[in-house]
Amino acid sequence: MKTIDELLADGVAGKRVFVRADLNVPLSGTTITDDGRIRAVLPTVKALADAGARVVVASHLGRPKGAPDPAFSLAPAAARLGELLGADVAFATDTVGESAEATVTGLADGRVAVLENLRFNAGETSKDDAERAAFADRLAGLADVYVGDGFGAVHRKHASVFDLPARLPHYAGHLIATEVGVLKKLTEDVKRPYVVALGGAKVSDKLAVIDQLLGKADRILIGGGMAYTFLKAKGYEIGSSLLQEDQLPAVVEYLERAEKTGVELVLPVDALVASAFPDLKAKAPADATSVAADAIPADQMGLDIGPESRKLYASKIADAATVFWNGPMGVFEHPDFAEGTKAVAQALLDSEAFTVVGGGDSAAAVRILGFDENAFGHISTGGGASLEYLEGKTLPGLAALED
Repeated sequence: MKTIDELLADGVAGKRVFVRADLNVPLSGTTITDDGRIRAVLPTVKALADAGARVVVASHLGRPKGAPDPAFSLAPAAARLGELLGADVAFATDTVGESAEATVTGLADGRVAVLENLRFNAGETSKDDAERAAFADRLAGLADVYVGDGFGAVHRKHASVFDLPARLPHYAGHLIATEVGVLKKLTEDVKRPYVVALGGAKVSDKLAVIDQLLGKADRILIGGGMAYTFLKAKGYEIGSSLLQEDQLPAVVEYLERAEKTGVELVLPVDALVASAFPDLKAKAPADATSVAADAIPADQMGLDIGPESRKLYASKIADAATVFWNGPMGVFEHPDFAEGTKAVAQALLDSEAFTVVGGGDSAAAVRILGFDENAFGHISTGGGASLEYLEGKTLPGLAALED
């Protein structure tokens, strides 16, 4: 895989460089609530602009239905990118139409433009190879060189991620090169003890990665909504807690495999429960109580790991040499159920391990809960992409960058 360093060494002045970024930031109306993904692509965009390239940045945002939708416009992201660069950023109001062509044609050396949301064109996400190829052909007409730097999208077989690199000289940007380097530290010659903390709502989202990690990790800590399916598999009463009943056979099998292979699969020993899911907007105090993990009342639901589980998980992380964390331990958006997630994040910081936060809600939690991002070894921009890499899957966007 060639990197942007090789591209810069060859010279890019005057060239139109298409940067497939991941500007899929959370919005409240037109206000960006977390600009982490924009900041992540900044080194690549700035390096190209400083070298005199005409930089064409493209991304998706949300899941529009293959047609323009103002609610998913990239205009706020383009404005924020300009603020971070300290320079005007041109914005095309379409992807491959008149505005895009005029905007790119009008770019001077060292300047940056952002195209409108790629998913406003049905060809971006089409499962029909010909339709995707036709859209990729039109995108290719806007550029001389392709740089892939949208790690959060590399697990998608989309036109701008998979088809476009085949049509242009292609390179990995700084972000993708960093992400791949980090993930190799989690899959090749891993420093041990290797501890993985997995949370989030659905156990089905994590089954494939647990399957792989049962042969690689030394300890796997389970939290979040997915923990209650594990507790149910052990025969515990879980009240009205989140349960994926159809996943119970797989979870039972994983518990048995962990015991046979000597992998420590750690479940909560207590939980914070309440009678109803909290109001995340009002953030009014909840009727939270702590109970043993095997004694959740029938009319209560688990919403966070309890105080004893926090201590247990911190102790399991303390001596680690490598830690990968993906998924919050509870409903961290509400202050009454954020302590479990805080405890895991703090345990990563207190350890001397190489620590990786696996994107998505985990990365958002780090920022929302006030932790210093730079104190972690690495915070990924792609939760789904990170998990699929650890599952051993071939990621289309990375395969497309290989020569």
